[in-house]
Amino acid sequence: MAGITDKPFRLICQEQGADETVTEMVSAMGYLTAPKDSRAYQWLLDTAPEENRVWVQVFGNKPDLIARACAALEEMGRFCGIDINMGCPAQKVMGSGSGSALMRTPLLARDIMRAARQATGLPVSVKIRTGWDDASKNAADIARIAEAEGLNRITVHGRTRMQQFSGMSSAADIAAVKRAVRIPVIANGDVFSARDAARLLAETGADGVMIGRGALGNPFLFSQVQALLAGGEPQVPTPETVLSTALRHADDMAAWKGERSAVLEMRKHFSWYLKGMRGAAKLRAAINGMDSMAEVRRLLTDSFGSLTCETS
Repeated sequence: MAGITDKPFRLICQEQGADETVTEMVSAMGYLTAPKDSRAYQWLLDTAPEENRVWVQVFGNKPDLIARACAALEEMGRFCGIDINMGCPAQKVMGSGSGSALMRTPLLARDIMRAARQATGLPVSVKIRTGWDDASKNAADIARIAEAEGLNRITVHGRTRMQQFSGMSSAADIAAVKRAVRIPVIANGDVFSARDAARLLAETGADGVMIGRGALGNPFLFSQVQALLAGGEPQVPTPETVLSTALRHADDMAAWKGERSAVLEMRKHFSWYLKGMRGAAKLRAAINGMDSMAEVRRLLTDSFGSLTCETS
């Protein structure tokens, strides 16, 4: 979720019912070597006073750098815990031996978890995949290492690194991790509806669900999951609610980063918010050619009457 789970988006997800949120990935080396006035890292690590439980997500392949980064991040006093990313399948992350590449080097993964645990008094979690490929699924082994090193919980995405995001997430593989350890296990993968979340919990026995791609353009998913788990019926947002949320998101982004950056960064979000609405393709193309948020707001407001959902 790099480039997505920034402060404005996290706030909306929290308001919609997310119990906890996670920052974008922060490179331990990059953070430690960046100039103190680096705007990039200021934005990556910025939080709002009204955010309740934000985990900071770090990645790297050097235990000493992970330790130093964890200690420095704790000193900021902004985060409820530190999450070590050992699940990212992106080549630019795992090419250096970080992210999901650590599934292939369990001893190094152990050293990184140990270094993080010793460096901070905050809760520490790790996110992994089921393994590197189908022939080397070792998530349960990595989970046992995490438990032995004193980590507080583990999140499992139910795919191997080689799957990337193709195929289906394996609830059975996540359930095997849950059986292997006593610390909490969070299930992740293919949660695009409230019923997906309930089914994943039931099939894995997990202690919680992490929602990623399913929230793109649909932060309302969190409230729908909360409603279903409480015995209620998930409510589908009206087009009016979707539009007002998207425009609020844009306003928050502009207030945070400035209008020019907001126009550029919101293009992907508007595409996701408009998904499934009649005429969305034409609107997306028009928005991508606009340079001011006033233009975008005017277009969406004027076009609102035609933005009816194609499916109920």
